[in-house]
Amino acid sequence: MSEVRILRAADYPAMPWKNGAGTTREIVRDAGDGLEGFGWRVSIADVGAPGPFSAFTGYQRIISVLEGEGMQLKVDGTDSRDLRALDAFAFDGASAVDCTLLGGAIRDFNLIYSPARYRARLQWLALDGEAHFFSSASTVLLFSAGEGVHVSLEGESAGVLGLHDTLIAEGDVALREWRLKVAGSADLCVIEFEAR
Repeated sequence: MSEVRILRAADYPAMPWKNGAGTTREIVRDAGDGLEGFGWRVSIADVGAPGPFSAFTGYQRIISVLEGEGMQLKVDGTDSRDLRALDAFAFDGASAVDCTLLGGAIRDFNLIYSPARYRARLQWLALDGEAHFFSSASTVLLFSAGEGVHVSLEGESAGVLGLHDTLIAEGDVALREWRLKVAGSADLCVIEFEAR
């Protein structure tokens, strides 16, 4: 049986960036304190000016723009494509990364995980009315970039997600069916973790 929790955006604690140049709202992590010891961590960051990213040696990073016109990253001297809303981009946490904003300030969504400790899969789903998917991952996160997303797991209601709320389900490794329903449309990020 899965343990299911909903984390509300209003409750995410603010933490300084590792390099001190900004603030992150930490959504959830598997373990550890501060900026050390975790196997995976999910957060939202506000980026108000161009500049360098913090290094996380030993980790993989996947970043997506949530709000704003977008950004471009220079990763170890190579420019990324222009990163617009919900376009996930992966890079090595040890890389030297500089951010250029394509317009004004942005807000982004970040997954940082240790590939030595976890296998991770991240995908954005564009919901239009209803959708469903199956997962056998031991940990599943659903992050809502919209309002009023009704979630059910194996036919049982798991709750309703508002803007930037997150559902986390842990425990089962059996194949489970997730159903998602929204009046209108919304975007949802699905992250699946398996311990190595």
